Amino acid sequence: MTLDATANPSYARNATPALTASLAIMAIAAATLAGAWFFQLVLEILPCPLCLEQRYAYYFAVPFAALVALAAAKGAPRPLLLAGLALLALAVLANTWLGTYHAGVEWGLWQGPTDCTGQIGNFGSAGNLLQRLDTVKVVRCDEVQWRFLGLSLAGYNVLISLLMAAIAAWGIVRTAKT
Repeated sequence: MTLDATANPSYARNATPALTASLAIMAIAAATLAGAWFFQLVLEILPCPLCLEQRYAYYFAVPFAALVALAAAKGAPRPLLLAGLALLALAVLANTWLGTYHAGVEWGLWQGPTDCTGQIGNFGSAGNLLQRLDTVKVVRCDEVQWRFLGLSLAGYNVLISLLMAAIAAWGIVRTAKT
């Protein structure tokens, strides 16, 4: 069964580029978050502070893309849909920058934030060193915990964010033409 105008007229009427793009972004962002939580909770690959910051764009994209999709399905004005897609594009492009920054920190191209990179100092007194080591787990931003095909999770975040930005751009261009 196909999903074209002859097979399902209501789908063809509601399947605007803004709807398609926002639903795709929502699905990709939700799947990415599910993957991040799987790595953290099941595989016990703990996120560093930069990893956690990269999730903010996804936490924004899922509900906002759902809102844009709902607006598109209800026939919202074109300027509103364009603004929603543009905001999604800006959020994921900012996340692309953050992921690129993080990947550069991992590759040693530049220094990362001082709270999760560099030498660990100030161990305190020798008497409470073991107690502090038992209670503190620092995940460093400049040490890659997992790679696949040469890319870390930060590198995959860059690719996923670029994909979502391209989908948003497609939705903007197609929505502007209709």
